[in-house]
Amino acid sequence: MIEGGFLYLGVVVGLAGLIAYLESSSKSKFFKYVPGIVLIYFGGAILKTSGIIGATEGIDATYGNVRDALLPMLILLMLLNCDLRKLVKLGPKMLIGYFAASLSIVLGFVLTYLLFQGLYAPETWQAFGALAGSWTGGSANMVIIQGILDVPENIFGYALIMDTVNYSTWVMIMFWLVPFSGVFNKWAKADTSHLDEITAELKEEHEEKQQKSISFVHLMGLFSLAIFISAVAAKFGELLPEFGTVVNATTWTILIVSIVGVVLAMTRIAKVPGSMDVANVLLYVVIALIASRADFTQLFQAPIYIVSGFVILAIHGLVLMIAAKLFKMDLFTLGVSSLANIGGMASAPLLAGAYHRSLIPIGVLMALAGSFMGTYYGLLVAKILSFL
Repeated sequence: MIEGGFLYLGVVVGLAGLIAYLESSSKSKFFKYVPGIVLIYFGGAILKTSGIIGATEGIDATYGNVRDALLPMLILLMLLNCDLRKLVKLGPKMLIGYFAASLSIVLGFVLTYLLFQGLYAPETWQAFGALAGSWTGGSANMVIIQGILDVPENIFGYALIMDTVNYSTWVMIMFWLVPFSGVFNKWAKADTSHLDEITAELKEEHEEKQQKSISFVHLMGLFSLAIFISAVAAKFGELLPEFGTVVNATTWTILIVSIVGVVLAMTRIAKVPGSMDVANVLLYVVIALIASRADFTQLFQAPIYIVSGFVILAIHGLVLMIAAKLFKMDLFTLGVSSLANIGGMASAPLLAGAYHRSLIPIGVLMALAGSFMGTYYGLLVAKILSFL
């Protein structure tokens, strides 16, 4: 049994590193359907459930200290890629599509929670808040909300199951619809001419950044900046007042870091390559830490959560179709808007590329917008559900 805090941290980080290596080096289609993040979660949970990772004060202290330190660093580095000024370039229809997708997901969580409330385990509202953060921004937002709300690791497991099963199915449907875009656009009476102008400008900017190589100085600078700003934000967060279960010291810390990240994204610091790479390292480590506290004994309740996920997505899809008819929006705009929320950087650019390679930068930019907004949408869902 692992009882020491340092050994515990070594095993957890080692697990994350091993799965990251296997995911990047394997040519199997397995990782296409089962993301590395999910494998890290199940691996950590098995270590905890089997008793290999014990329950000691040293492990508890290591878990809390490391997680609380890495969360604000993660969101700062993630937001360095999100220059809000560029969102204006997407045009009104793209922005309408994005916000229609976001708000429909929030609505879906609220209505579904009301429908199945009596069948859920306690504290499910917290897990739904975390999952809403993921489905309006990406996995990093889910991890951040888990830290803010202190979602029980067992219940958090249900959110991850939904994030795998329901998300994978939705992505498959979005790609399956690509060949039918002409039929859909005719039905919605959509005009796609605005995409050409937007794509040309964004493509040039995206290719310029991709050509830059990452050096030791870049990585050291980003890591140092992230630690410094996170530490200062945490100190200020402790001094600000708390409001209920949602707004606490961690919430204030994340808010301060988010503001700083958005401001820095409009400076030369945003041009330093490697921020997303370092952010992904932190994301995998935090996921492994959370997983190491989970217990699989309650997984028999998972079916109702999977059903709930499909109900949420059905509401989401229905609202998008209504928006398409009202605003004459094309399938590309709706599809990328949807996956920019639900899938984030992992799938929105891929779907954009499925329509045409030149459209990939639009998928990237919309996914980055989701990474900024997801945390706040998730907290909004959690706050609403806590009153129901």
